[in-house]
Amino acid sequence: MRRLTDTDGLTEFQRDILRTVRDFVDAEVLPVASELDHADAYPDGIVTRLKELGVFGLTIDEQYGGLGESLLTYALVVEELARGWMSLSGIINTHFIVAYLIAAHGTQEQQDFFLPKMATGEVRSALSMSEPDLGSDVAAIRTAARRDGDDYVISGQKMWLTNGATSSLVALLARTEEDAGQPHRNLTAFLIEKAPGFGETRSGLTVPGKIHKLGYKGVDTTELILDDCRVPANRVLGEAPGKGFYQFMDGIEVGRVNVAARGCGVALRAFELAVTYARSRRTFGKIIGEHQAISFKLAEMATKVTAAHQMMVMAARRKAAGGQSDVEAGMAKYLAAEYCKEVVEDSLRIHGGYGYSTEHEIERLYRDAPMLLIGEGTAEIQKMIIGRRLVRDYPAGA
Repeated sequence: MRRLTDTDGLTEFQRDILRTVRDFVDAEVLPVASELDHADAYPDGIVTRLKELGVFGLTIDEQYGGLGESLLTYALVVEELARGWMSLSGIINTHFIVAYLIAAHGTQEQQDFFLPKMATGEVRSALSMSEPDLGSDVAAIRTAARRDGDDYVISGQKMWLTNGATSSLVALLARTEEDAGQPHRNLTAFLIEKAPGFGETRSGLTVPGKIHKLGYKGVDTTELILDDCRVPANRVLGEAPGKGFYQFMDGIEVGRVNVAARGCGVALRAFELAVTYARSRRTFGKIIGEHQAISFKLAEMATKVTAAHQMMVMAARRKAAGGQSDVEAGMAKYLAAEYCKEVVEDSLRIHGGYGYSTEHEIERLYRDAPMLLIGEGTAEIQKMIIGRRLVRDYPAGA
């Protein structure tokens, strides 16, 4: 039978890209992923190979040295990488969001300066929106930027930066004074260059250390402390103060497609492990896959993997077509994350006691899956976005 996550309507070039990434994952990621994860070790060798394969420039326009591929291709590559090790999809996620923001909203100078270096992976990016007391209330951002001549001076504390240490470019959302009466309209996006690493990586900008997590290991997650950090005014995204909220929300839709794709990849791997185990483990004189209780569970898991994949593909295509796609991206992220959690748990149940052992891969997936319920907006936030749009825009009497 066809693979559960085969996608219709792809070009031969897209299929070549996916075959290359899938072969890379099978040969170079799966054999070492659990070891790296348990050591919480950054995968320098794998990242080097991703650069060589051109993954960091996948969606960046060819004029800047990228491959110029669509958001759909990107999402399918993320799915393949997450199938191998979800942390790899995190390493490229914020990079792609920032590249998208610069391509969609940056000035020509910003595009010419950053995108060629981002396409090769020479410059890698982080996204900084959340704060310690902020949660999902973006309008409550406290990090403040005040204009001082040709610069902005930024002070505040940021939280949950994926790639906070390894990045050399941070897209950061801070409060300015464009329109104090409307909270969303006094947020400005900044492109802040820094040195990779921990400690003071730019004057007034400190990355304190790595946050230790339940799962999602290897990739660095950090805080960011700004203390009178000077940023030139020409590093305001698009040189458009006060537009940061709308710019970031556009980018977050890309991030939600990424998280949906991660959920699809992790769920697919959990299903593959379950099927393999169900074919090899024998009880009561036959393989456990022939017991109705297990075969029913496999049927449910396969259906969820396929449904999540199809919704993720729909959301990626809708976003790539242009225009607002917050509902579609939110639906895909919500469904894929929830189904991923359920498929991973069912796979662990099928493995029985072995699933609880750190020697088996499903244990790693079980620790990774909960992050998908939180990252790029919780399930509750997705339902709030979806519900509000349905009440506001759904055709009357339909």
